[in-house]
Amino acid sequence: MKKLLILLLVSFGIISCQQKSEPEKKSISIHSEILNEERICLIDLPDSYNDPDEPGHSYPVLILLDGETFFKTTSGIVHFMSSGTNRNYFMPETIIVAIENVDRERDFTITKIKTTRPNTMGGGKHFLKFIENELLPYLDKNYRTQASRTLVGHSLGGLLTVNAYLDENSMFDNFLAIDPSLWWDEATMLEKIENTDPRCFEKRLYIATANQGEKNEGKNKLRHERFYKGILATGNSMNITHNYWENEDHRSVPLPAIYEGLRYLNAE
Repeated sequence: MKKLLILLLVSFGIISCQQKSEPEKKSISIHSEILNEERICLIDLPDSYNDPDEPGHSYPVLILLDGETFFKTTSGIVHFMSSGTNRNYFMPETIIVAIENVDRERDFTITKIKTTRPNTMGGGKHFLKFIENELLPYLDKNYRTQASRTLVGHSLGGLLTVNAYLDENSMFDNFLAIDPSLWWDEATMLEKIENTDPRCFEKRLYIATANQGEKNEGKNKLRHERFYKGILATGNSMNITHNYWENEDHRSVPLPAIYEGLRYLNAE
């Protein structure tokens, strides 16, 4: 509880620390030819980014889905874990890029499922192409980035994160899937594991599972465990972990999961 309270204070800016300068936060607009629309991203630069003593220093990149929802929380946690001000050094200082939503159901799903209403499902591959072929090159051109990249997603965003992990062509090294919606076409996800290039399993994946109550707890937890064990059964991955957060529900689990997930992904 003490650790969680500290995280809450940090995330919402109640803890004040003396800093050389406030970290730079701004938004950028990128026109995507792939998606045929404008996309807004929120950018948070590390404390040391504009330090005149380190003019050539480059930084890893964290791409955050559901950006408008989790930007402040994630920024607070990352600064707490990496800033020289706090001297925790659990992870390197990192450039955070939070993508604001336009159509979650379209962008975060790879396949379509049958519904009684019209839907825009199944655009996830195009959205990942936007990230990898348009957004990342833009960031590399305009910011001092490293090739080390982490993708973080919650719920449907976690589903897309897992799909990216299983893609041998993914440009990400680390994946943080928070209570991913594996109920979405679950059979397809399990089949994907069997057909995945073994090189994918060399990357790091952290899966967080929430307690979704008596009605859904067993189903949600079992789905995640089946997926986790399916990857372990390939015999190729030692870089995956799965945590069940019994005292957190689907809405509250992102806070502790981002902290613990980033610690795992950045462990030596």
